[in-house]
Amino acid sequence: MHGIETRAILEKLAALPEDWHLAGMASERVLKAIADECVRLSPLVRTAETGSGKTTLLFSSLSPRHTVFALDTGNRSISAAMESSLLDPSVVELVEGPTQKTLPSYSFDGEYDVVLIDGPHGYPFPDLEYFYFYPRVRKGGLLLVDDIHIPSIGRMYRILKACDMWRLIRTVDNMAFFERTDAPLLDPYADGWWLQGYNRRLYERGLKRKGLLGALTPKWLRRMFPASVKRFFSRFA
Repeated sequence: MHGIETRAILEKLAALPEDWHLAGMASERVLKAIADECVRLSPLVRTAETGSGKTTLLFSSLSPRHTVFALDTGNRSISAAMESSLLDPSVVELVEGPTQKTLPSYSFDGEYDVVLIDGPHGYPFPDLEYFYFYPRVRKGGLLLVDDIHIPSIGRMYRILKACDMWRLIRTVDNMAFFERTDAPLLDPYADGWWLQGYNRRLYERGLKRKGLLGALTPKWLRRMFPASVKRFFSRFA
């Protein structure tokens, strides 16, 4: 999409009334940031989001294939978007229902350029959405996490910020923009907690004195550590 067309859709989104739907709506600053990043990644192949609203309209003008996982709980977030003249319905797939059910049963068939997590906000639901999407964001693609001011989502933000798989590009209002790095994918069906930056940094700071691992953990717990964990911590002994 050319710059003029992008500005035009952003202006039309800004002109929508405040009661366009009854759920929270992305600010003009956030929408512009999303548009800028999508233009930078162009040409897009596939995008997805949980939740719906102005972002749905924006993605439908930027992406040739956009999937929306959303549930309308009486706030008109789905109907307002799907009935809008600003929506290009030919590129949008709506998967309606609670993401707690729709994501586990959905047949994913490729990678995504951009994924926005903005579905149910109660813990652990954003984490569940992340689980199903993180292996499918292409290297160089973007993961957007909204409402990081909510404490439980803020924790998720801090975990991702410390993760080798993600590089924080920027935050705009309450939305974080992460870029997928070239780091190896954390196996979604294994463990590897000791490899994650959020956990690793604690031990790299504290386990540099010989024997500290043994001093901090009882024998029964040390026996449960896999050999790979013991090898990892032996570097600091």
